[in-house]
Amino acid sequence: MIQYLPFEKPIEALDKHVAELSAHAEGTEEARMLRERADKLLADTYARLTPWQRTLVARHPQRPRFEKLVAGLFEDFLPIAGDRVFGDDQAIIGGFARFEGRKVVVIGHVKGEDTPGRLKHNFGMARPEGYRKAIRLMELADRFGLPVVTLVDTPGAFPGVDAEARGQAEAIARSTEACLALGVPLIAVIIGEGGSGGAVALAAANRVLMMEHAVYSVISPEGCASILWRSAAQAATAAEAMRVTAGDLLKLGVIHRIVYEPRGGAHRDAAETVKRLTLALRAELNALSALTPAELRCEREEFFLRLG
Repeated sequence: MIQYLPFEKPIEALDKHVAELSAHAEGTEEARMLRERADKLLADTYARLTPWQRTLVARHPQRPRFEKLVAGLFEDFLPIAGDRVFGDDQAIIGGFARFEGRKVVVIGHVKGEDTPGRLKHNFGMARPEGYRKAIRLMELADRFGLPVVTLVDTPGAFPGVDAEARGQAEAIARSTEACLALGVPLIAVIIGEGGSGGAVALAAANRVLMMEHAVYSVISPEGCASILWRSAAQAATAAEAMRVTAGDLLKLGVIHRIVYEPRGGAHRDAAETVKRLTLALRAELNALSALTPAELRCEREEFFLRLG
């Protein structure tokens, strides 16, 4: 059952009406017309989402995240644990896999699917050992000549005292540096939230793809509102001003490509979302496979220097 967001209340009411009518008069002209009306309302609503509404969609609890996307996109996924320094952070998972028969390394943030999972994975907020694990995996990919695909979905790196004590800022910087130094193709996909340096640490890529209803920003709208207006209640205003959406970021040149979602968001059709991501990844991997290690590094460096 779909969980409806606050702005979807009219859609929810119409869907319930359709379900009730279909239960008693399935196949009738009235039921068909009402279904068409509900579909049109859903399409119209998602065609004019505000930046704040897109933020809510990016955080939707039923949105397909790392585990579901990896299962749909890749075969033979073999996770690698630990950073060989401190421990194994569960907010970032990565390992070897195959994409349409091609060997790759996959790394991504994991938010968790339910309350125990979210606690286990710390809501996708990685500690230093998570970023050091990502560095370890990128170095292995470079050594064996394997393309890297990262799935970015985090509100930001974990800001706790223990993370800072173990060198959070240094770990994020080193992970970003490792991305830029790779001699193999690196494709990053912003699948939900792309928050601050915690996202960039896995997204300094040759190609930065972004799901249509994902968001990517230096700070969350609530965090920005708390700083500028001293109130998180202004989050919608902040989201509008920050230009966090895929459309805005493509115009600004911050990302390379938008992966469009099924009508009503990825959470309404995970299988179709996987198909669209597969097409995008195939095209980008094929294009990047023709470049030499030096060309890949130069292209990546020029893209991010141009942003500055």
